[in-house]
Amino acid sequence: MKVHQLNLTAKKNRKRVGRGISAGGGKTAGRGTKGQKSRTGKKLRPGFEGGQTPWIQKIPKNKGFKSKRLRPQVVYTSALNDLSGVIDNFKLFEASLISTPYNNVKIVKNGELTKKLELKVQKVTKGALEDIESAGGKFTFTALVNKNQ
Repeated sequence: MKVHQLNLTAKKNRKRVGRGISAGGGKTAGRGTKGQKSRTGKKLRPGFEGGQTPWIQKIPKNKGFKSKRLRPQVVYTSALNDLSGVIDNFKLFEASLISTPYNNVKIVKNGELTKKLELKVQKVTKGALEDIESAGGKFTFTALVNKNQ
């Protein structure tokens, strides 16, 4: 094999600064002269502008906070008087009391519950639970049904 047949790629190492004036990167080592950025040690955080208010703090922000959490759909106890048997998300959806059966449902006391019902939903308030039990019914916690299964 001859020298011109070698398959070599040029590899240039980074310049080693601060190794004396003859090395080409000595004395100030490309940092300029004096000042906070020329010193060793802790560097400045991103966005620091020397004490001036940074631009990220100056730009207008959106007011408030938008929660991505889905709120439960509310069903009142007075609306349950029209239903019978075991009541779950799908039965409430068929009765048009909720918009989708794949979201949490919360039973809230509003009006009187006169029927004995068996509820299988996700949440219930204390007052609504007392109404359900006083009417002879019962509440069972049921985890949310995943529509992708």
